[in-house]
Amino acid sequence: MPIYEYICKSCGREFEELIRGDEQPACPSCGKGEVEKQMSAPAGHVASVGGSACPSRDMCANAHRCGANCCH
Repeated sequence: MPIYEYICKSCGREFEELIRGDEQPACPSCGKGEVEKQMSAPAGHVASVGGSACPSRDMCANAHRCGANCCH
């Protein structure tokens, strides 16, 4: 079940919602169903061979924790 990003046409609130099937979400702020699905980039995790998967590792104050406990 995908998580989609929406913006409410009534109050302007941006929110994410887990959607099942043909459900149409309502705004969590005003409760109205006048929402518009937003374009979003898919999330993913890319690991490099022999290096860290964290793109901020070289600049991270907590570089020793990069990975599952990364501060970014």
